Amino acid sequence: MKIAKVINNNVISTYQTDGAELVVMGRGIAFKKKPGDKVDETRIQKVFALKNKQTSDNFKMLLREVPIELIEIVEEVITHAKDNMGRSLNENIYVSLTDHIHFAIERYREGVDIKNVMLWEIKQLYKSEFIVGLNTLEQIKSRLGYELPEDEAAFIALHIVNAEMNEEVVTTMNMTKFIQQIINIAKYHFKMEFDEESLSYFRFITHLKFFSQRVLNGTHYNNNYDHIYDMIKEKHQEAAACTEKIQMFVKKEYDHDLTNEEKLYLTVHIERVVNR
Repeated sequence: MKIAKVINNNVISTYQTDGAELVVMGRGIAFKKKPGDKVDETRIQKVFALKNKQTSDNFKMLLREVPIELIEIVEEVITHAKDNMGRSLNENIYVSLTDHIHFAIERYREGVDIKNVMLWEIKQLYKSEFIVGLNTLEQIKSRLGYELPEDEAAFIALHIVNAEMNEEVVTTMNMTKFIQQIINIAKYHFKMEFDEESLSYFRFITHLKFFSQRVLNGTHYNNNYDHIYDMIKEKHQEAAACTEKIQMFVKKEYDHDLTNEEKLYLTVHIERVVNR
């Protein structure tokens, strides 16, 4: 394995035999090295095989500015989200999350505090991702010495959700707002609080994530499940009535018409979360 480019003392790029580029990280791996030199494989700590060229180029540019300690923390966060949480993440998270945390630390050092206006919603709707965010803040504090506010844990959680759903941050924030609106309609309709630790609630939130994505993107589920929805509506009349309220809200606020299949799934999830 030979060095193709020296990005800094700790990062190089190289090429596989099939021509695919690898970004290789390791402390001192490029010290006094130049393109064409053999890679000291004993110093390799992490290899990034990013398939998208633009993502790979952006990541290499970012690595010129970001300390290796921060890269290690971000890589551990992403690996944890993939392995322990079972998330499939868009590889652009290596760029977006690294850039965000690096900028957050710069703001912290300058005394600039940016509030996350959706902190409460993110804590409620994306609990697993928020816990990852809190753990990341602990790592940043213990390894880098910066005590970032809780708002940043919510931003980190959003980046994970973004990568999972392949969306931009602004879109995910709009989705989060939408999800909270739907939950509020259901709570007010049944005049009850939901058990946020239940499996039914987790499934409901997961469904709403993708439902909100379709509404905001203007796409639909539509497999002509009219007869099945009629059966479900008859069987679970109160949940169906709640779904009708959601339909009216979505039409009024987002100009989106729900199909019977979408109403079917909403009704089923609402029934489960109310009568789990």
